Amino acid sequence: MKIAFFEIEQWEAEYVKSQISNLKSQIELFFTEKKINKDNLPTEKDFDIVSVFVGSEVKKEVVDFLPNLKLLTTRSTGFDHIDLETIKQKNIKTGYVPGYGDNTVAEFAFGLILALSRKIYESIDRIKETENFSFEGLQGFDLNGKTIGIVGTGRIGRYSMKIAKGFGMNVLAFDAYPNEKLAQEFGFKYVSLDELLENSDVVSLHIPYDKTTHHLINADNIGKMKKDALLINTARGGLIETDALVKVLNNGQLGGYGADVLEEEGIIKDERAFLLYGHPEEHNLKTALANHVLIDMPNVVITPHNAFNTKEALMRILDTDIENIKSFMEKGETKFPIPLIISG
Repeated sequence: MKIAFFEIEQWEAEYVKSQISNLKSQIELFFTEKKINKDNLPTEKDFDIVSVFVGSEVKKEVVDFLPNLKLLTTRSTGFDHIDLETIKQKNIKTGYVPGYGDNTVAEFAFGLILALSRKIYESIDRIKETENFSFEGLQGFDLNGKTIGIVGTGRIGRYSMKIAKGFGMNVLAFDAYPNEKLAQEFGFKYVSLDELLENSDVVSLHIPYDKTTHHLINADNIGKMKKDALLINTARGGLIETDALVKVLNNGQLGGYGADVLEEEGIIKDERAFLLYGHPEEHNLKTALANHVLIDMPNVVITPHNAFNTKEALMRILDTDIENIKSFMEKGETKFPIPLIISG
């Protein structure tokens, strides 16, 4: 059995070796820090199991390139970088990590909220750049007593509610599949997306990205948000229509935006490679330019897809991925298969 790990650092590779070497089956391990996509295919193609991270794009061309592929795992909660329809058609088993970042990402989301609500970044920047200790123009607002709208009441959304309650916030929620038992237990109310946008002082997104959630926040509904409200996105960039977001921020129709993700963030992270080797027809260049505008706005805080990045979370990711692989090799099924129904 040949197992390949892409986008994996040296210390992670050593940990995987220490945890997977006791398998009864004879295995051969392959590790690389490089990502895999249709333009970056490995020299070898006889892998039985492939483990990737979010920077890789396992689309049809990649799946077709790997004729022996029996299991594809992703070391992430999101799986929009995988062509699930092709995976399903070829009857390839899957695995993902559904719970590594319950508290980790929720904590980061509130870091973004506080950075905006109390103008923390502006305060630090003022002192570092000008040594000016004046607090003029730095007035923020309390979270206590405000209403937060949680879009998506899964694992991360639920933990966000717990933190919000600790701040003394009221909670509204929207979910395509409401869980009324959960609403009673956590003390919140399910409402429509429009009602949530209209009545929330802070809106935080915690849903997966797929065809049904593409541009969930868009030109038709983003204007319904309160003028001084904050929009927080630690999920996926494609949930928000970037052009519409830039317009409401620029016009003063939205108080601020905090995000750990961007549409077309692959271009933003590696523009030089994109210009040299990329295929412009595959990317929305207008969105890429809008992202640049966002980054420079004073009421916007952007971080580099870092919400997951704690020592504890990374260890949970590796342990779950290893557990998925071991389970597949011993039982023919992973413990946490990707819910393929979401793709269609």
